Amino acid sequence: MAETRPAVFTIPAHRAFADALVAGVLATHGKSGKPDAIAQGIILLPNNRAVRAVRDAFVRASQGGLLLPRLVPVGDVELTERVGLALDAMEEGADLPPAIDPMRRHMILARLVQNARAAEGKPVDTSEAMRLGIALGTTLDQLLVERKTPHDVAALEVSEALSGHWQTALATLNLLLEAWPRELAARGCIDSAERRNRLFDALAKRWRAEPPPGFVIAAGITTTAPAIATLLRVVSELPKGQVVFPDLDLNLTGEQWDAIAPLQPADPSTPRERAAESHPQFALKLLLERMGVNRDEVALWKWGSVHDARAARGKAITNAMLPAQLTGVWRTVPDAERMLKGVTALEATHPAEEAQAIAIALREVLETEGKTAALVTPDRDLATRVSAQLRRWGVEADDSAGRPLAQTPPGTLLTAIASAAAERFAPVSLLALLKHPLVRAGEGRLRWLDKVRALDLLLRGPRPSPGLEGVARLIADPPQGRKGYAAQVRTWWEEEVAAILTPLEEAFANDNGIAALVACLREAAGMLSGDQAWAGFQGRAASELIASMEMAAPDGPLRCDGAEFSALLGQLLAGQSVRPPQGGHPRIAILGLIEARLQQSDLMILAGLNEGVWPALPSPDPWLAPRVRSALGLPGLERRIGLSGHDLANGLGAPQVVISRALRDASAPTVASRFWLRLRALVGPKWVEELRLPALARAIDAPLAVVPVGTPDPRPPAETRPQEIAVTDVDRLKADPYGFYARRILGLSSLDPVDADPSAAWRGTAVHDVLEQWLKQDDARPAALMDRARALLASATQHPVMRVLWQPRLMLAIEWIAATVAAQREEDRQILFGEEWGKATISGVLLRGKADRIDRMPDGSIAVVDYKTGKAPSAAQVKAGYSLQLGLLGLLAREGGFEKVAKGTAASGFEYWSLGRNTDGGFGKIASPVDEKGTRGRIPTGDFVDLVARQFAEVAATYLTGTASFAARPHPDAPVFTDYDHLMRLDEWFGRGNAP
Repeated sequence: MAETRPAVFTIPAHRAFADALVAGVLATHGKSGKPDAIAQGIILLPNNRAVRAVRDAFVRASQGGLLLPRLVPVGDVELTERVGLALDAMEEGADLPPAIDPMRRHMILARLVQNARAAEGKPVDTSEAMRLGIALGTTLDQLLVERKTPHDVAALEVSEALSGHWQTALATLNLLLEAWPRELAARGCIDSAERRNRLFDALAKRWRAEPPPGFVIAAGITTTAPAIATLLRVVSELPKGQVVFPDLDLNLTGEQWDAIAPLQPADPSTPRERAAESHPQFALKLLLERMGVNRDEVALWKWGSVHDARAARGKAITNAMLPAQLTGVWRTVPDAERMLKGVTALEATHPAEEAQAIAIALREVLETEGKTAALVTPDRDLATRVSAQLRRWGVEADDSAGRPLAQTPPGTLLTAIASAAAERFAPVSLLALLKHPLVRAGEGRLRWLDKVRALDLLLRGPRPSPGLEGVARLIADPPQGRKGYAAQVRTWWEEEVAAILTPLEEAFANDNGIAALVACLREAAGMLSGDQAWAGFQGRAASELIASMEMAAPDGPLRCDGAEFSALLGQLLAGQSVRPPQGGHPRIAILGLIEARLQQSDLMILAGLNEGVWPALPSPDPWLAPRVRSALGLPGLERRIGLSGHDLANGLGAPQVVISRALRDASAPTVASRFWLRLRALVGPKWVEELRLPALARAIDAPLAVVPVGTPDPRPPAETRPQEIAVTDVDRLKADPYGFYARRILGLSSLDPVDADPSAAWRGTAVHDVLEQWLKQDDARPAALMDRARALLASATQHPVMRVLWQPRLMLAIEWIAATVAAQREEDRQILFGEEWGKATISGVLLRGKADRIDRMPDGSIAVVDYKTGKAPSAAQVKAGYSLQLGLLGLLAREGGFEKVAKGTAASGFEYWSLGRNTDGGFGKIASPVDEKGTRGRIPTGDFVDLVARQFAEVAATYLTGTASFAARPHPDAPVFTDYDHLMRLDEWFGRGNAP
């Protein structure tokens, strides 16, 4: 029997693959006169997106009714695409064992890895075991695809040349590969990759013995798996069979083709021979070799379409992608073979500008009837940005690459629940959960959010004790000024929140295993969201993942604590993509590299051409060293680079192309893709830069005119100005009138951060609480002060940072206060009272203030004491009117503002008791802005109150009873600590010449 010449063809990159393929099918099989001639055919395609592209091409070409051939996606083994169910429908391999469920496989492999590492004395947690187990599954699939067995791995003789790390990994891998078949046999399953191999083998055997009655075409398939190669060889030899490759480059000379890679490398571990895998034509060359087909036997597909670019484009692409050692010929390439007419290069300043420019280009396409456009990029962040920008024009693009389940609303809800439970309901994670958009979605949402906002305000500041009980204690005993918030949420917290979250807390507190944690997670998600977590296509994907985890959990790691489970869940959610139902604008698409294969639009935008993005950095294999992979004949880590280069070459064949990159990413300048650099080096001076789109991107949101903002100068009417002021606000009013205006007149105040570390103000409040309770409950007995401080710091409400880091310093300072007070009692100085309010009308304004402490001196005068946890104000600040608190309290005492101080009583002492470090290396010291004689720049004691009274009268007359404006920063050198810089837009005017 004569040998059959294989029918193998290629469609070059400059032709629209799907339209050219359909044109050839219709021309060859559509003119037989039989209405069902096309319908009897079978077309094998790489993936579901390619099926859609070919189906649409048939619709465009038919211009009427047409019975389509059977379009079968065979899947892409090396890129983890699943085989289409169409092969199962062909009734091949009906007697094969079922493929093991992917989630069950992940769980079993994770358990095996965890046990193996524990036996080696290198235990790993559950999430790390899952990561290694998934990587092990990928390695196992690659072995199966290349028809390698555990015996092949065990028989390797390269282990002695490996480092210790790789030797250990290889030894562990051999143990796991021995255990894995037993796990499969116990469940009556086989690996999906193995089942795929058997299906392809059975199909090839059947077609070889009994060819199908209609035509069979394998189109666009580049997978190099031996089983695929065998099937393609059979298809090429069928009476009505054809294999059509995408852009198998026939322009390469024999020397250039042979330079891509030696077919039988002498030493496959050498860098040069491994680097050959990164060439765009490497995979097709390897596939031809495995099919037993010479490149000379491949013919050019003679049909095209109206969507094709000029043929010269293909020659330029060939030259741009030459092997590195042959790029020297670029100097002699004729201009006609280096031209990329119709291709422009867009370099944006940053990713946001790149996305905006791309969105504008896509939007412009819609102005031409029937014109189509597609964005192709592996950068999912960029794709998301472009989608968001298109929505400003009401355009919903069809983003077929999907999104990780972890980024969808159901995925973020599940992550929020697990994170909150793992962190024992710390304020940030708890509020993130309760505010999630799916929680109480519907009619009760507004009421729920009102309660959550009240809880948010209650939780401001340092975190409460861990767990739900800590939040409950905070609600039962809230800080001063937050009792109203606690009253709002008390019943809601007990009946609605704690009731749902308590079972979850108990499950995460106990090491119950993955199944129990998943069950509690599922119940909590359903109760919090009213089952909205499982609605829609994203919810269905989440429910399927949770269901598969719950079913497969008994086969997984036996123990898993809450923190490990949270990390494990995040890993599994991030590893699953969710693709929306077909929809979006019919003429605009956003595609990943896999989805873009065989696709072509009138305008193709190939974006993200930076090194590390396109091509992406190779993913490391934790199990097999590069030398071992080469020895086994597995794909090298650089194989993906070659595939992405082939994807770029196909995209460059469109009639109009824009290639784009950003000069920097979010953190640093970027490096242009090797493919970008190749194209630019080849084209040289003819390189066409796209300048219009970036300019439009910068201009679209730019204001027509920029009016510089002036210095804020509010001047409220007299009736709105406060006629009452606290002594602590006088300093602010003098140094920062605008800050006083914002706080006291506008009523604006900043909120403490949620879960804040103890600030200086918060520590000061804690100290004042200690001293206030000591004064009022312990009668200021020095011996009781230390016990009072220990009791406060030991309470469950105190922040751990306070107890651990600041408590030792505080206790030393408290000890100093006790000793100092005791010594002063020996000198007949007595504490008169502390932490009490006083008030008096002075200069037409009600002045009020709270004295930290006022002492009775031996001569009958008083001393005003102010506690400071930080540095005490200097005498110069007091003289300038920026630190008047001590003097104002003395003024209140003189005017009879305190019940326990007679009117007219003079103050002979004004002291700051600082709890900071002193000159002796300890903690605690007394500082004073006054001196009996006014030495060393201090204020004479007898003049201090009068000085303060004059300064207060001036401030009151200017701002409170007068009509002066509350200017922003009238004294730039004043010690101002304000929360209102953003409100006053300080950065827009300060230092520009119009500041006071």
